[in-house]
Amino acid sequence: MKISLCIAGLLLACLPAFAQSSADEAAVKTTIKLMFDGMRKADSTQIKSTVLPGATLQTIAKSKEGEVSVRHEDMSKFAASVVKYPAFTLDERLSGMEIKIDAELATAWTPYVFYLKDQKSHCGVNAFTLVKVNGNWKIQNIIDTRRKENCPDLPKQ
Repeated sequence: MKISLCIAGLLLACLPAFAQSSADEAAVKTTIKLMFDGMRKADSTQIKSTVLPGATLQTIAKSKEGEVSVRHEDMSKFAASVVKYPAFTLDERLSGMEIKIDAELATAWTPYVFYLKDQKSHCGVNAFTLVKVNGNWKIQNIIDTRRKENCPDLPKQ
């Protein structure tokens, strides 16, 4: 009986942690969704609202010779670049999102297909790093892969 009460007590003590984790997971998803919605709408202000100052965007690139490199871009430059396109020209569609959280650090793994003017351009995976600052999840870094082959068709979101 004492063991059952102990186990029940431990489970009840853990419930707030699970609830917090679930709320944090939803908030991380919302931050990422807002960033992509800002890209779709060509709204640099919305994109900037989802990132920390100094946030970076990185792309793993492979040359024709097969050499791998990592290209770096400041997220503020990326945000400024989207306004060069009419709204709804750029559309990154996610096929899933796997989130891991520990304290104020979150990561999200998001396979995607990128469409330019409703035409499939490329696909790959984004790996996001987010930090919880003043109660809000903000993007610190995104690194992605890009390829043109074996990209699935994804519906508009």
